[in-house]
Amino acid sequence: MKTLTIDIINERAIKLLQELESLKLIRVRKEKVESTGDVNWSTLYKGQMKKQSLAEIDTQLNSLR
Repeated sequence: MKTLTIDIINERAIKLLQELESLKLIRVRKEKVESTGDVNWSTLYKGQMKKQSLAEIDTQLNSLR
């Protein structure tokens, strides 16, 4: 199974997607809208940074200072 994100340009597309869902060809999931005040940053960015050695982190911190 593959997951795709699409942008609906024409409202007729929603009806077509619903028909495909009724034929059990696709599953439509509504996107969850998060409130801006309660963002869980750890789950939002989990896996987004590559692991670095302690020496690399030290070098970056020293260059920022």
